[in-house]
Amino acid sequence: MKFFIDTANLDQIRDAQELGVLDGVTTNPSLMAKEGITGRNNILKHYVDICNIVDGDVSAEVIATDLKGMIREGEELSELHDQIVVKVPMIRDGVKALKYFSDKGIRTNCTLVFSPGQALLAAKAGATYVSPFLGRLDDVSTDGLNLIAEIRLIYDNYDFQTQILAASIRHTMHVIDCAKLGADVMTGPLSSIEGLLKHPLTDIGLAKFLEDYKKGN
Repeated sequence: MKFFIDTANLDQIRDAQELGVLDGVTTNPSLMAKEGITGRNNILKHYVDICNIVDGDVSAEVIATDLKGMIREGEELSELHDQIVVKVPMIRDGVKALKYFSDKGIRTNCTLVFSPGQALLAAKAGATYVSPFLGRLDDVSTDGLNLIAEIRLIYDNYDFQTQILAASIRHTMHVIDCAKLGADVMTGPLSSIEGLLKHPLTDIGLAKFLEDYKKGN
């Protein structure tokens, strides 16, 4: 399972990279704005800065919602760096754009996916990644993990190569559950990754080892 961090904060990205388990980054306009990154040129530069920190894929989102606009922005983004994956929304023109980019050899991440049917369309159009937002489904009393399971079944049935990128991860148990269900990638905050480190018995055991070591020295 690949671990992506969902942020535009360079310090958090560096922390995750230094941990040694980071495989990529996802961002969106809201995360950029949260870091005070505004204006097209600043956003593009920030994507390059992220690519220079991590070794893996970096999803960069188009803002346009029409086909021509998405193609124009997507091609511009893909030329920024070899690690860039063009993030495209799950809308009618978005599916067309996925097919266009796939035919051109440009990697894509289909975002804002909330149903198995949407994930099926994205795979048919040649998306590299599909991003089901399980946390947002949980927010409206719908089982987000069930969506991951349904997409996994469909993709396995037909040997689709599109990777399931479980998005809107809120906490560590989301990570564990997605791993059990066979999601190819998870993307979430740094806390959801660092939470995997924690167990009280580890802390108790280490404290005991150190205490016994001190007794003998």
